[in-house]
Amino acid sequence: MRYPLARPEDIAPRGTLTRDRPLADLTWLRVGGPADWLFQPADEDDLAAFLAALDADVPVMAMGVGSNLIVRDGGIPGVVVRLGRGFNGIEPGAGVLSAGAAALDAHVARRAAEAGQDLAFLRTIPGTIGGAVAMNAGCYGSYTADHLQSVRLVLRDGSRVTLPAAALNLRYRASDLPAGAIVTGATFAPPAGDPAVLLARMQAQLARRDETQPVRDRTAGSTFRNPSGQSSTGRPGDSHELKAWKLIDDAGLRGARRGGAVMNEKHPNFLTNAGGATAADLESLGEEVRKRVYDSAGITLEWEIARVGLPAR
Repeated sequence: MRYPLARPEDIAPRGTLTRDRPLADLTWLRVGGPADWLFQPADEDDLAAFLAALDADVPVMAMGVGSNLIVRDGGIPGVVVRLGRGFNGIEPGAGVLSAGAAALDAHVARRAAEAGQDLAFLRTIPGTIGGAVAMNAGCYGSYTADHLQSVRLVLRDGSRVTLPAAALNLRYRASDLPAGAIVTGATFAPPAGDPAVLLARMQAQLARRDETQPVRDRTAGSTFRNPSGQSSTGRPGDSHELKAWKLIDDAGLRGARRGGAVMNEKHPNFLTNAGGATAADLESLGEEVRKRVYDSAGITLEWEIARVGLPAR
């Protein structure tokens, strides 16, 4: 325990506060050590009160469903906040849609389509709305920034604020959220669309994804950002010259292995736990891929998967 809470009872959250909580089972890659503390707040009031009472020196990290995350084998110091049912509401309105940070991207896309609102690009993106905001998630040429109107945050000191999307400096796979802030909800201004057309488009997107991506393997989505700074459009004329998967493939790294980690045979930009991998296996294979792509193409791949925590002791 690196950050003991001297008197956890003084904080007295209504949600669940767990000491030394293993995190591997909460991530798609199923690797990683424990959090000093895992806090699952009951609602936004509970989260705000907890952060206000928590010593300012204790680090805090938000975690969604772990779909884009490598937790290192030594675990995460401080408090990991994982939002749940109190943060997963989805409310379509007149020209807008509000969603809690824990709402799954796929669920938001479907609810929006049923309401005649086009957020179809979210349908094939793993993870939650909180992560979509933080990473400006995108697919098929559309991005969260294209439709985000505002975001609701609880800051590290427990105060609450609603910021316009323009204040986040959203860009390819990045944003400028305030340090220590936790996204609790977001409001979108989606274009209108015919529900039947939107649902059919999403089905086509799912079929295309299933053809090209290893959806049944243990991955965390795309491992590296595209050097071109854009997501795939899915259109026939889409250029693949500067796509991360093409650079990895050209470097002869499709199927490359280290321990239980492998660059997926079906899609080489998907780092995969093929069985028994450690976080160190996955991260070191990723770093080897970055080195060899640079040696072969002179391009430095940037991680898209977040790597957090400490190495094994």
